[in-house]
Amino acid sequence: MAERTRSSITIDATPAEVMAVIAGFSEYPDWTGEVKEAEVLEKDEQLGRGTRVRLVLDAGAIKDEHVLAYTWDGDREVRWTLVSSQMLKSLDGSYSLRPLGTGTEVTYELRVDVKIPMLGMIKRKAEKVIIDRALSGLKKRVEQRPGAAKNG
Repeated sequence: MAERTRSSITIDATPAEVMAVIAGFSEYPDWTGEVKEAEVLEKDEQLGRGTRVRLVLDAGAIKDEHVLAYTWDGDREVRWTLVSSQMLKSLDGSYSLRPLGTGTEVTYELRVDVKIPMLGMIKRKAEKVIIDRALSGLKKRVEQRPGAAKNG
């Protein structure tokens, strides 16, 4: 089984505030950079969160459209797995949230397998770039929202 790439960041907001941004798929094109379009195909009506989402990506050399299935564990964790893609064989990831003082530690894990041959170290570097961009974009988006918790 392929290794997962993992990174963490601390966000000055509650887990609920962070998860609200993660669950807000329609806003992804506004803050993620690579996601150009996001459409919730299926929703858990009790949670009010997407369980199957179509994403159109444009990351320069990589352009893809894929569908991901999401599993939510309250404001603690969300996991996703690939349902369909043009370029990917698999895509498994998660955001895990842990309260930390007045903020939240967010850990992003990702494992990607592409249909074209790619060296492991190049693939892990690409995963790391995706994770770092996602975490910094998430932090910026959450902390700029009105009503987000502020230290101090």
